[in-house]
Amino acid sequence: MKILLINHYAGTPELGMEYRPYYLAREWVRMGHQVLVLAASHSHVRSRQPQAGGQTLDGIAYCWYETPAYAGNGFGRLRNIWAFCRHVAKDADILARDFAPDVVIASSTYPMDVWVARKVARLAQAKLVYEVHDLWPLSPIELSGMSPWHPFALLCQKAENDAYRDADRVVSMLPKVQQHMAAHGLDLSKLHIVPNGITLDEWDESQAPGLRSDIAAHIATQRAAGKLVVGYAGSHGLPNALDVLLDAAKLLQAQDSAGQPPLHIVMVGGGHEKARLAARVREEGIAQVAMFDAIPKAQIPALLAAFDIAYIGWQRTPIYRFGIAPNKLMDYMMARRPVLHSVEAGNDPVAEAGAGLTVPPEDAQAVAQGLRQLAALSPQERAAMGERGRAFVLAHHTYPVLARRFIEAVS
Repeated sequence: MKILLINHYAGTPELGMEYRPYYLAREWVRMGHQVLVLAASHSHVRSRQPQAGGQTLDGIAYCWYETPAYAGNGFGRLRNIWAFCRHVAKDADILARDFAPDVVIASSTYPMDVWVARKVARLAQAKLVYEVHDLWPLSPIELSGMSPWHPFALLCQKAENDAYRDADRVVSMLPKVQQHMAAHGLDLSKLHIVPNGITLDEWDESQAPGLRSDIAAHIATQRAAGKLVVGYAGSHGLPNALDVLLDAAKLLQAQDSAGQPPLHIVMVGGGHEKARLAARVREEGIAQVAMFDAIPKAQIPALLAAFDIAYIGWQRTPIYRFGIAPNKLMDYMMARRPVLHSVEAGNDPVAEAGAGLTVPPEDAQAVAQGLRQLAALSPQERAAMGERGRAFVLAHHTYPVLARRFIEAVS
């Protein structure tokens, strides 16, 4: 098939997130399909921005549409969204004629790209697929406090309803969306669940680069002092509940740790909250927490291998009743790390796989106790948790598996 994938935020291993469009497209190319990805030249989630224009990478054709730079979630981001959708709409007849897709996928997190995808699909007489990353406008309403009557929320709601009405298929990364989508007009026979995952070639230990020297040296020093390393790798934003981890660290620091190995927390990554969190560590004297800047994605396996326990936390919010699909968690499990999961959601891969321990969200005492509980296990018991996590990912969450499921869903 010829697959046109519209994802405003699409990235590559070199450019940074979002990675899913690249990994799915690469597998589709390997399966013999032809893929064209349309994306914006500027995205807040990338670590580096591409030049506007065309590019071919690993057999995937990209078109980077010129869009204005922005920061934050204000008017600048709206201008960026508008510019991207306007460019694609303007080229709809050219895309339908020259690329002639069999499938057009709208996959930009926000739902308004379904309107331009629908235009291309109708001109090309192609199948229209709407891929759901997050539920918009429900996510900004429930996570950021946006009013349901805000003009942007109303625009998103109109687009979401149109997507469920007009798409030939809806693919969701979130597993518990059926009731919500049906309430907004989706015929559930159109719905297919295809979660996030990992790519196997990034987990070839013989080819993986070593960990950045300053982080490796720090972890080695902690191990030499007899400490277990609790690690977090990823974005430092409010949804990641890292204040809860720091609060748990303070509790651990104040508690008597006799009879158990002391814990040391290493946090690696960037994000909007990084500076504020680092200031907390300094000003509150949280001695057993060390923070490091983000590392290249290729070094993630080496970083995770250096952790004894991996942490992932979430806010307590109703939006997670529809399920979660975090790339970070798949990486943790693939790295054979026992996971401390602080969450309340419609699904829980850690519990499902037996890959660690789940505790309530936004509860520092529960996180501290959970870390102590995992630390009290023998190395063999923690290793068994890690092996179960890796087996779960290999069975259900590798991109060759997910790409085939996606193609079967849209065929």
